[in-house]
Amino acid sequence: MGFQRGFSKEDIRISKDFNKFQKISRDFTRFPKECTPDFTGHIVNENRYSYPVYEDVIRRSIDQPEEFWSEIAQYVEWSKPWEKVLDDSNSPHTKWYVGGEINACHNAVDRHVAAGRGDKVALIHDSPQTSTVRSVTYSELLDKVSLLAGVLADLGVRRGDRVVIYMPLIPETVMAILATARLGAIHSVVFGGFAARELATRIDHAEPKVIISASCGLEPNKLIKYTGILSEAMDLVTVEKPKSIIYQRRNVWESPLSREDIDWDLALKNSKPHPCVPVEANETLYVLYTSGTTDKPKGIQRPIGGHIASLVWTMKAIYGTDENSVWWAASDMGWVVGHSYICYGPLLAGITSVMYEGKPDRTPDASQYFRIIEEHRVNALFTVPTAFRVLRRVDPDASLGKKYSTKSLKTIFIAGEHCDLETKTWAENVFKVPIFNHWWQTETGHAITAPCLGLGHNRDLPPYTAGMPFAGYNVKVLREDGSLAVPNELGRIVIKLPLPPGTMSNLYLAPERFRQTYFSKYPGFYDTMDAGYIDEFGFVYVTARDDDVINVAGHRLSTFALEDVVLGHPDVVDAAVVGVPESTKGEIPLCLYVLRGDDVKNEEKVNLELIARVRKLIGPIAAFKLAASVEALPKTRSGKTCRKSIADLARSMRIQIPSTIEDPTAYTGIIMALQKLGYAKNAPDPEL
Repeated sequence: MGFQRGFSKEDIRISKDFNKFQKISRDFTRFPKECTPDFTGHIVNENRYSYPVYEDVIRRSIDQPEEFWSEIAQYVEWSKPWEKVLDDSNSPHTKWYVGGEINACHNAVDRHVAAGRGDKVALIHDSPQTSTVRSVTYSELLDKVSLLAGVLADLGVRRGDRVVIYMPLIPETVMAILATARLGAIHSVVFGGFAARELATRIDHAEPKVIISASCGLEPNKLIKYTGILSEAMDLVTVEKPKSIIYQRRNVWESPLSREDIDWDLALKNSKPHPCVPVEANETLYVLYTSGTTDKPKGIQRPIGGHIASLVWTMKAIYGTDENSVWWAASDMGWVVGHSYICYGPLLAGITSVMYEGKPDRTPDASQYFRIIEEHRVNALFTVPTAFRVLRRVDPDASLGKKYSTKSLKTIFIAGEHCDLETKTWAENVFKVPIFNHWWQTETGHAITAPCLGLGHNRDLPPYTAGMPFAGYNVKVLREDGSLAVPNELGRIVIKLPLPPGTMSNLYLAPERFRQTYFSKYPGFYDTMDAGYIDEFGFVYVTARDDDVINVAGHRLSTFALEDVVLGHPDVVDAAVVGVPESTKGEIPLCLYVLRGDDVKNEEKVNLELIARVRKLIGPIAAFKLAASVEALPKTRSGKTCRKSIADLARSMRIQIPSTIEDPTAYTGIIMALQKLGYAKNAPDPEL
């Protein structure tokens, strides 16, 4: 096939990839001889993508789960051995390491100090907004955590009690988490800065004995007074009001305290260290409420034993770190990434975890990622694609970052949303390391699929893939009728039960909702609610949330695939495609995009070029004709684009702006753009 004028080789490859995952094939006879189905139904190529170590691990983890996961459990220390590795008698409420007793804080802190590594730096807190960099060793962490645990114990916190943590991204947040876990209590971290109503809802549901907060948090050019929000939330709660411990950020803003509030520093000064309390492996480590759950709180319940055993192993098996690594997860403690890979994962592995209290571009500029990598000698970075889109928009040549060296950096992992090839290629060129996409969910707590660097995977992977299934995940793709899809056929991604250790055990106080939400549609499987396909080599491709797959005249199209083509335009740095109603085809795609900061092109010209790109690279089948430029897309603080709210507004539906949205004013521009395209004509103003 010759290359069309105006389109690169990469454009043509995108077109081929799109057509590949859109086609539906049931003819197994077309597979090459070297491609044979393995025991899970995946297709394993014995030549180019042969990974013997990985293949042995994935087979044993599913075929011989008791033997395999017993070996993985040796990565952590147990105060009492388990009586049974796996109990699946009450599926989907699977139990792992039944009868075993363990403590997460001991494994994350105490054992490293006992092994003589107390002087090693555990946490590096970098806050350009306060012009401070602070290091916390494992010994210091142990001292403060054990004292804070003593304070909590004196306030009546016992094994199984709940403690709500409402704090910014500072080391004291990690200390609060570990002190709660030290007592065998359950922590529930609420994203710092959530409005009083959302905080009150979570307090009402969790019924904590204590809430730990800080005086304030920071946003670019803005101080968030947490104690004021907490006070308002306390006026709204209907359960017994918990006791409050307040950490004063004296170098930022010191809050006046009420008579009931307990000053963190004073309490620790008068406290005595408290030892670790062992808990049974299937007891709850934490409850994490998913975003947008104000009316009906959905609290993910995480079991302790399987979770910490799996997490510590992922640091090596997936991310390829070792005891000398410096690890940076650019997230927040209010999200699952913060739980797993700012706090527990790196600390369980005894390595250094970087905490960055800032933004990619506005604290103060787009050089910060590069500065942090150089100053702290970061070896591995875990972030979201949005961070790179932001950097590319404000500094397309990375001129601000060029004064810093990134030679310490070996790998970057991305997750949380789809990453278009244009952004990925830009970031790889700028940071000069491979970027690996992997896929997981709040519910799973660690990767479902990933390139497993510690199990023999290398950087030579197909574009767009989220890797291969991680240990214990028997991933399948099903059609709408529940039958098994063939390789390269787009469908619903599910996971055959039982789920591996460390995944959610329940929804807090809602077991029936747990079963209905995740396990009722496809009996015997966990429903990820994501769409995608598995290729002939066993690589998994997550193309969209299943409700982001649009049906154009009977043809199912992934909005993410359309976004990839749009983002291939040199002047477009961000985009969202949603399905909107159309009288003839039922539904057609509508695209809102963000232009480069220095772009002077006429919007109408860019629209025509985008329509031409999609028609050439995907085809007329996409019926792509609606596009408009916007200043910004609505995104959560974790970097996810809120596509559903855009689609709802297009239908003139009333929407409530989630409390996780970073910039609610983005919706003003969204409504104007939709109305310009003939939609959202009667859309009511979004509600905060």
